[in-house]
Amino acid sequence: MATQKITSLSTTREIPFNKLLLSQSNVRRLKAGISIDTLAEDIARRGLLQNLNVRPVVDAEGLETGMFEVPAGGRRFRALELLVTAKRLAKTVPVPCNVREANSAITAEEDSLAENAQREALHPLDQFRSFKRQVDAGASEEEVAARFFVPVAIVRQRMRLASVAEALLDVYAEDGMTLDQLMAFTVTGDHARQLHVWESLSKSYNREPYYIRRMLIEGAVAATDRRAMFVGLEAYQAAGGVVARDLFTEDRGGWFEDVPLLERLATERLTLEAEAVAAEGWKWVEAALDFPYGHNANLRRIVGERPQLTDEEQATYEALTDELDRLYAEHEGDEDLPDEVDARLGEIEAAVAAFQNRPTLYDPAEVARAGVFISIDGSGALKVDRGYVRAEDDTPEPQVDRDRTTDSAVAGAGVEGHSVHRAVITIGGEPTAAEEDDDVIKPLPDRLVTELTAHRTLALRDAIGANPRVALTALLHKLVADTFQHRASADCLEASVRHVFFPVQAEDLKDSASAANVATRHDGWKADLPTDDDALWQRIDALDETSRMALLAHCVAFGVNALFERANPYGAVTPQSIRQRIAGADRLARAVGLDMVEAGWTPTVANYLGRVTKARILEAVREGKGEQAAQLIEDLKKGEMAKEAERLLADTGWLPEPLRLAADEGDPAMEVGKPEALPAFLNEEDEALPDDGDEPGSGLEPASHAIAAE
Repeated sequence: MATQKITSLSTTREIPFNKLLLSQSNVRRLKAGISIDTLAEDIARRGLLQNLNVRPVVDAEGLETGMFEVPAGGRRFRALELLVTAKRLAKTVPVPCNVREANSAITAEEDSLAENAQREALHPLDQFRSFKRQVDAGASEEEVAARFFVPVAIVRQRMRLASVAEALLDVYAEDGMTLDQLMAFTVTGDHARQLHVWESLSKSYNREPYYIRRMLIEGAVAATDRRAMFVGLEAYQAAGGVVARDLFTEDRGGWFEDVPLLERLATERLTLEAEAVAAEGWKWVEAALDFPYGHNANLRRIVGERPQLTDEEQATYEALTDELDRLYAEHEGDEDLPDEVDARLGEIEAAVAAFQNRPTLYDPAEVARAGVFISIDGSGALKVDRGYVRAEDDTPEPQVDRDRTTDSAVAGAGVEGHSVHRAVITIGGEPTAAEEDDDVIKPLPDRLVTELTAHRTLALRDAIGANPRVALTALLHKLVADTFQHRASADCLEASVRHVFFPVQAEDLKDSASAANVATRHDGWKADLPTDDDALWQRIDALDETSRMALLAHCVAFGVNALFERANPYGAVTPQSIRQRIAGADRLARAVGLDMVEAGWTPTVANYLGRVTKARILEAVREGKGEQAAQLIEDLKKGEMAKEAERLLADTGWLPEPLRLAADEGDPAMEVGKPEALPAFLNEEDEALPDDGDEPGSGLEPASHAIAAE
């Protein structure tokens, strides 16, 4: 059968609107898609983009009546009708129509169904890209939203979807991912990161949108984090920081992606705040993003006085509180306060708070020996805790000529009548100092040495707790020294173990193998021992000899203190006591065969390499890996050098000097009266050190020269 050729598609005519009526054969009965109002506005702006499909209305005798029904295009007809009713369109305006014959074999209902069934919805990606092209051409997001009668937020969401990596858009176009998955990728604009995550997901069974978001923001800091709230979004972005936002779910402000930048900005602001507080006359100021629990334990807190109000100030304060109570009573049942009342309440509350929060007054003599902790609270606000006195500062001050001093109080802005000294300010445990010279091997910072020796102390506890023989020797050594050498404290008849806590510790200390071993051993004994004193005696008395020795070793271990501390000639911690402590720790380490490498310590950017100068980093690589390896990284920037050094030193067994096992050269700790050199990392005369290039042992062997500690 021959295929019939198409000679005409349809007859097109312009028919006055008042000659059209909606056909009852239209299959659309339910509302779907955009509203009639929005369609009317679109027609008013762009005109009718698609003709109506109509056919003549005939009378009982089959004659045309001059009216036309609209079986296909009913929503467009309703939109035109709305414009006519609003008198925005004349009722006789010609409407372009495709006219079907009245006696056509194709029914009106078939036309209506075909028009709707054959329509293919626009792929979302085409809409995303169209919006983006319009904005790229110069239109604003608001203009695009107005053109298509959608909220601006919708345009921004579509723009964000269109900005996903092109390779992922292609995957979406081929139905390789869902729209929800694509929306999850918009949380970051880093295309490389997006592609990396998608590649990782290809090997995973979990491709849920929440999981994609979590992978993309891994390592970022939430805007609700106290560091982010302390710095502020504007300051962070002004410094070049990038914020990841999720336009499709509630993200509570997004995520700050550049964490090192955020922490630097927070530290810089803390430094400024610390300098301002230091001007009040305090002896020291310690500032940190966060302090560990118990950081102010064993410190004496000085007591200040609340400043007394003058008679005039007291009268003003009482008048304000009375007015505040009156306004609250008058508007107690009101859902919304009048603007003027709301404003007045705010003014009164601010004024009352100013009276209530006046700075505390302290004795200037106490301020001169006390210090301040500055940190950030959970809401991101500055937290200033004034008035802590260290034990070494609690000794009486030298007598001064009282006639030449003036008694006064301290209140936030300095000490009148007293000489203003320069407070010692530490930020994150490090003293504030001038820019360091990367080419000079400078002393290790005190905090770093203390953190390293905390690792060593915990490892010693673990080793001694598992070695009853050495623990018993150490305990007997103390008892013999107390009995025969008269080095006991006031409680000379008692042998006790004072649990030594770590005032400064690295973040990874709690996760170390030594910490896990000690905790496991401690929990095991704790569960087995009663709390009642008589029952405890009976339980210990009933233990076999092996168990008694194991318990003894565990308890003795908690008294081990191999920590470095800054010596204070006028306090309990003296250079001599530090020498004895470190020498004793070396002796214990040799006795138990302590190896910090086997204990799990390895140099990383966080625990050492990122905390020292470039010269120190090169020295470590030179000792652990050789001169050639050091030369390969000597031209890198410090951050990159530290990361590369971490990789090079992995599995080499290299240790910084505070963690090395000292050579057995007798027992200097027992020779109390004999002056002896400080351990290398405690030597304070670093200015006389030769350059490391001239120092013997600067090649592969460990350096033997003294490195001072600040």
